[in-house]
Amino acid sequence: MKAVVSKLHFSSTQEVMVVRRRPHVVNGGGFVVTDCREKIIFKIDGCGVLGTRGELVLRDGDGNDLLLIHKKGGMVQALSIHNKWRGYSYDYQGSPKPVFTLRDPKQSCFSITGSIRISVQPGNCYYDVRGYFPDRDCSIVDSTGNIIAKVKEWSGSKDIYSVVIMSNVDKAFVFGVIAVLDYIYGESTSC
Repeated sequence: MKAVVSKLHFSSTQEVMVVRRRPHVVNGGGFVVTDCREKIIFKIDGCGVLGTRGELVLRDGDGNDLLLIHKKGGMVQALSIHNKWRGYSYDYQGSPKPVFTLRDPKQSCFSITGSIRISVQPGNCYYDVRGYFPDRDCSIVDSTGNIIAKVKEWSGSKDIYSVVIMSNVDKAFVFGVIAVLDYIYGESTSC
């Protein structure tokens, strides 16, 4: 896998990361991602912190913005059978550049498929989410069927779970996708 968001957050070996949800009342929601030494690697803020529905920010452990994610709106989106989310990273000049689009099916009787697909720009590369995120039992799979990340339940709690990241994977991209899944299913990043 090539770096989607940042080469700085590329995994050279398989890693297990721990996700801890932040309560809305205390920190405005979102979640924190730590490594096996409990060092904060990423922070994800949703509308409880940002004050805007359909907007998420992925930051590194030092608080630097890595990824801005917007839910697309408007008339065309209202008529579509999918919701679209767009992820933007920042170039060296600080300008946003599109890096991925995530499509999830709206809750509708017209929805043909229940799959969530992520298209990566530029190119024809795509990923799918298989499984069910609220049960903490899902995987992000590349276009050849290889699992790049797996979400697993951690000690029976929905507030803490693990994510196994395979080697040669952009961790920032994986947690950008997980942030959108968290929002879609009305968890810690949603309003």
